[in-house]
Amino acid sequence: MSFQPKYNFIEELKWRHLFHQATPKTEERLNTKKTKGYIGFDPTADSLHIGNFVPIILLMHLQRAGHQPYALVGGATGMVGDPSGKKAERQFLNEEVLRHNQTCVHQQLEKFLDFKTKINPAKLVNNYDWFSKMGFLDFIRDIGKHISISYMMSKDSVKNRLDTGLSFTEFTYQMVQGYDFYHLYKNENCVLQLGGSDQWGNITTGIEIIRRKLHDESFACTAPLITKADGSKFGKSESGNIWLDENKTSVYNFYQFWLNISDEDAQRYVKIFTFLSNDEIKAKIEKHQQNPGLRKLQKLIAQEVTSLVHSPSSFEKAKSDSEIIFGLNSQEQFEQLADELVKEIQTKESFVISKNILHSGDNVLDLMVEHTQIFSSKGEAKRMIKSGGVKINFEKIVDEEMKLLPQLAMKNKYILINKGKKNKYLVKLEE
Repeated sequence: MSFQPKYNFIEELKWRHLFHQATPKTEERLNTKKTKGYIGFDPTADSLHIGNFVPIILLMHLQRAGHQPYALVGGATGMVGDPSGKKAERQFLNEEVLRHNQTCVHQQLEKFLDFKTKINPAKLVNNYDWFSKMGFLDFIRDIGKHISISYMMSKDSVKNRLDTGLSFTEFTYQMVQGYDFYHLYKNENCVLQLGGSDQWGNITTGIEIIRRKLHDESFACTAPLITKADGSKFGKSESGNIWLDENKTSVYNFYQFWLNISDEDAQRYVKIFTFLSNDEIKAKIEKHQQNPGLRKLQKLIAQEVTSLVHSPSSFEKAKSDSEIIFGLNSQEQFEQLADELVKEIQTKESFVISKNILHSGDNVLDLMVEHTQIFSSKGEAKRMIKSGGVKINFEKIVDEEMKLLPQLAMKNKYILINKGKKNKYLVKLEE
């Protein structure tokens, strides 16, 4: 019986803005034969973050289309570090840390891919399993002779680092990743590699090794790197990466990240990060555009992604906590707030300072400029106070010389500062 995909994988990626480029015949292959395809994940941390989420989604679409996804955890390549898109060499991690990270990444990937279906089960592999058995001389004799220096020098990941410095370790990374593709092709019949557009050079090195050693054809498909509408890097908040592990980024803050994306980004991200159909998305965008102030699209994305990464019940709790926190309008309500919700109040940044400030004779300007840097200067703070844009503990500040007193500490250890309508800062006071 001939293979019939559940949908055209490449066409699906295109309308979702998840397609950058592919090698010739890739679409034909995916539409006519059940295909094994893989993406590599370097275990450089004990959690994946939303910058890794697009590769995960690519594998999910591959499996949903009827193909078999492979997730390669780079136990070996994680020891080297990919120079692609990097301005400086990564710090090496020891084997114990890498092993711990690999275990954590494995557990996360199992949330998104089906490893139990009998039709096209996902599979996890670790390149340490084959590289740990290979000697250096074996590698340079068996693989190195097939890739020329001029070929390696032509890659952007190499050219972009020549002026700032590139170690031999990083220079050879593309050969190491290329060997992964060769190994999976030869031993698992995995003929497709997927990845971000910055991985094209590494991926095509694998295709070249397969062509030269096995005289066979392999395939590649990449997705564009996701950016924000203003051109800045996607996947980070002002406090750093947005992690998939709730112990590193709380479900509440994960939910808030998606809730606070711009309208322009929301209209792209709803296609990229949800699995709603094209017709459903068009209808949702149309409704959103009728009244953007209701932020229906942002709420939809926050629900879909939070439910997928964590769980529907985790989403409901984050939504409920959000409504409680943003509904606060008095010190009395804050005093009744559970401590676990107090931790979630900060949406940009929180500060920890000495409680002695309440007995120092300092004023609110000192608190907001010298002790917390909420404002860059006292002049800036004065201007916003004058315009009525600053609140401390829900009360509008009218006197810039107002002294800090012990009774300012809510729950005996917090001061909440509003800078404008959107920015809240939680100051924790410690003995």
